[in-house]
Amino acid sequence: MTAVTVLGVPSSAGAYGVGLERAPDALREAGLLDALRRRGIEVRDAGDLPVRQFRPDPAHRKQQNLESVVEVVQDVERRVRDIRTDDSLLLVIGGDCTITLGVVSALAADQPDVALAYFDGDIDLSTPLTTRSGILDAMGIAHMLALEGTAPQLSGIGCRTPLMPGKRIALIGYEDDDLDDDWRTIIRTHELALFPASKLREQPVATATDALAALAESSSLIVHFDVDAVDSTDLPLALYPHFNAGSSRDQAAACLKVLCSSPKLAALVVTEVNPCRDPDGIYLRLLAASLAEAIPEEQPARQRSGPDDSRHAFRATGTARRVACASD
Repeated sequence: MTAVTVLGVPSSAGAYGVGLERAPDALREAGLLDALRRRGIEVRDAGDLPVRQFRPDPAHRKQQNLESVVEVVQDVERRVRDIRTDDSLLLVIGGDCTITLGVVSALAADQPDVALAYFDGDIDLSTPLTTRSGILDAMGIAHMLALEGTAPQLSGIGCRTPLMPGKRIALIGYEDDDLDDDWRTIIRTHELALFPASKLREQPVATATDALAALAESSSLIVHFDVDAVDSTDLPLALYPHFNAGSSRDQAAACLKVLCSSPKLAALVVTEVNPCRDPDGIYLRLLAASLAEAIPEEQPARQRSGPDDSRHAFRATGTARRVACASD
């Protein structure tokens, strides 16, 4: 049977405002862990990292709260490495989207070919050079790819730079008309796989299946799920809402279940849940039930390198701890 290790990351440091730091507690209160247990899944609760909140950062208008975001990502990376086991899936509940950088960094140190299914209403390719808001939450993929103009403290935080090659990233759930010419050039250059919301709305299961096929050469998979991929009229939980966009709640649940059915699944990261949007807890309970249903009841053991592997020797670079890993 599946075992799931749950880690809460109560941080809105990289977001558009406060609220996301309440999500780990709110999802537990909404019955997420109990719903997993009712399905016969063993739950190991690793608790929460320290709370960090968004604050306006007028001194750094193009990369707000960078120092705090870097600290959160480093904390996530360290904690994931501490709690990860071969016989357990990781369920990381945040938190803004930058926390996925820490999860990817931790897993890439052991499995350099790790893939990322990025199920999100946005493609997060903004950089400090191109942004208006300066919100790092909208720059996660850009920093994984180490695009020109990204903050080196964040794009260089993992075991290699760039942290992820584009060919191991599938973008799922964005709107086609969100892509401008510059982003299309980046996507084409870095060979990211594209699965827009228009396709997901028509065939959610086929879309997820095709996304997994695009990442088939990787031995390990991280699924990132931002609730703003769901139409906010259907699921009004996202800190930055997407009304009349994305997928329905049922379509998103069907897609997520297929993505998580992969035998290569190592981690599911849930982001952008703002409990303040749901004072009665109705939608939090619906989300908790959908997340619990997405986790497979049976999961084959995954093999990874042992701690004595010379690829994983620690070294210090600046203020950030980095891990030496095999070349991609």
